[in-house]
Amino acid sequence: MSDCNNLDILKKSSLFSGLLTDDEQYIMSRISHFQMRKGACLFKIGDVAERFYYIKEGSIRVFRTKADGSTEELALFTAQDLLGEFDFARHAHYDATALAREDTELVCFPAIGLSLDDLKKEKPDTVSRILLKSLSMIANRLRSTQKLISENTTWVQELRRRAYEDPGTGLWNRAFLEEEMRRELQAPTTLILMKPDRFKILVDSLGHSAGDEAMMRIAGILKSLVRQFGRGWAVRFKSNEVGLCLPRCGAETGREYAERLWNLINLIPPIKADTGFPGFSFTATVVYGVWPDMADDWDFLVKQQYAFMLEQWQAGGNRVVPFPENIKTKVPNNG
Repeated sequence: MSDCNNLDILKKSSLFSGLLTDDEQYIMSRISHFQMRKGACLFKIGDVAERFYYIKEGSIRVFRTKADGSTEELALFTAQDLLGEFDFARHAHYDATALAREDTELVCFPAIGLSLDDLKKEKPDTVSRILLKSLSMIANRLRSTQKLISENTTWVQELRRRAYEDPGTGLWNRAFLEEEMRRELQAPTTLILMKPDRFKILVDSLGHSAGDEAMMRIAGILKSLVRQFGRGWAVRFKSNEVGLCLPRCGAETGREYAERLWNLINLIPPIKADTGFPGFSFTATVVYGVWPDMADDWDFLVKQQYAFMLEQWQAGGNRVVPFPENIKTKVPNNG
């Protein structure tokens, strides 16, 4: 099947409407085409909805078997229908069985052998956007049946967690910072951004596993600081760039926590030298700013402070620097 046809299929689902071109290309690389013989089982009661399906040809009947052994027919899905989209969005357990009514050809996402958690490790931003779309889709479906969606419903909370959690570290991801943080802002809010120095040397010398282990240590430090402060969020922006958002935290306390973070990074045990490896000591570039003291617009502060952090990192790093008020910066290449 051509990419064009694949894309047409994807856009039948509201989960994939309005995604970025890069998202669409990635998703198309993570679908499977397969065939089922008449009578074959697609899923049964109790199975987790790990993917959803588009029927190219044939048909699928969905039914329940009652306690008395009789069958309750629930739906018949035929060519060009989507099947299981709502259950997939909720990561629900199926409450019915689906069998091929005839020889049937289907397309599924994610591809057979992959889970959404696998994709989240590959492309966390893309999967976050899909999960956020699923929240919107679920809310619309429930409203259409005159039901109310509760933010405190367990599965809604779990879906939000999956949408906004970085899979590698358990930190909040950048989508949370950009899309949800404005709801949580309480003036003053300190934003602390941090980038470890020379991290590429560590990864190039010892491999990605060493980098992952280091990021887990850094994530633990950030979480401990949030616990010490008593509120706030530890966030992973991109790759090894992380930070803290501390509500009701002014410049003086923000500076104190920025310095604590810098000191704790320096206290991570160095990695000893080995054959062909000179050793590695941890240092970091830390920049802190305060909303709305240093910028009235939160999004502007995030963007400009991030650019300023990269400038400081490229200038040699290993420092704690306040974000200058009313600064205009260009985003440098962070390599």
